[in-house]
Amino acid sequence: MMLKDKVAVVTGAGGGIGRGIALLLAKEGAKVVVNDIGGSSAGEGQDTAPADKVVAEITAAGGKAVTNYDSVASVAGGEKIVGTALEKFGRIDIVVNNAGILRDRMIFNMSEEEWDAVINVHLKGSFACTRAAAPHMRQQKSGRIINITSTSGVIGNYGQANYAAAKMGIVGLTKATALDLGRYGATANCIAPFAWTRMIGTIPTETEAQKARVAKLKKMDPGMIAPLVTFLASDAAQEVTGQIFGVRAKEIILFSQPRPIRQIADLEGWTPQKVAEIIPQAFKGSFYKLDVTTDVFPYDPIV
Repeated sequence: MMLKDKVAVVTGAGGGIGRGIALLLAKEGAKVVVNDIGGSSAGEGQDTAPADKVVAEITAAGGKAVTNYDSVASVAGGEKIVGTALEKFGRIDIVVNNAGILRDRMIFNMSEEEWDAVINVHLKGSFACTRAAAPHMRQQKSGRIINITSTSGVIGNYGQANYAAAKMGIVGLTKATALDLGRYGATANCIAPFAWTRMIGTIPTETEAQKARVAKLKKMDPGMIAPLVTFLASDAAQEVTGQIFGVRAKEIILFSQPRPIRQIADLEGWTPQKVAEIIPQAFKGSFYKLDVTTDVFPYDPIV
């Protein structure tokens, strides 16, 4: 019971990764607010059934959980979600920002609405719930923020400029939150998961390479993400903060942090001509290699 008497909010917990997290947090003793609007993978529509079903699973197993159907895409929604934890269970110890949608489109075709919808759910949603919980964590001098990012942001992916920007924004949000809350005993970390979910099920399967990729991903149970989340939510992870993790099947990955890798200086100052002359040789072998000839994600799982 690593989380006995803790109170957790899990957004987007009606299915997939969020469901797995909510179930394991509850099994480890946490009282859980299961948040989900019950919309489509594009964020359209609303249905209370997914969240209700997860709460029923938790209570049937002897745990404690309540539903919340508010959208994360506004500060008011975040306040209502965290408010549910405070109203029903009296405190907030853990926030798992997992809710997400997809509106995939190549950058030259992406609309403003497609951009805004994804940014609002992923990035603003993570901020909204964190912002609502942070004052309570500051006051009680403890708390855990766990954000779900993606290698689409850390590395990049085709047709996901909105999603990648939001997910890389979540990395920055996580690091800043870790700094802001660190002096008050609270932590913030993020996880890039690999798992077969409803959202991942929208990946195209037009080419043989795409079909092979999907076949690998289908072997990845979304429940595999939950053990790392549970650890990060526990007192055992007090010294772990500001980190970027990945979970890929049975692997747990720690990503490097952005750091300078090479540098050059010119005491007389730079001109464009000098830059053009020196940069290609000085940084040769250090540039990130981007293969634009393939339609396969550059960090596919090995199962």
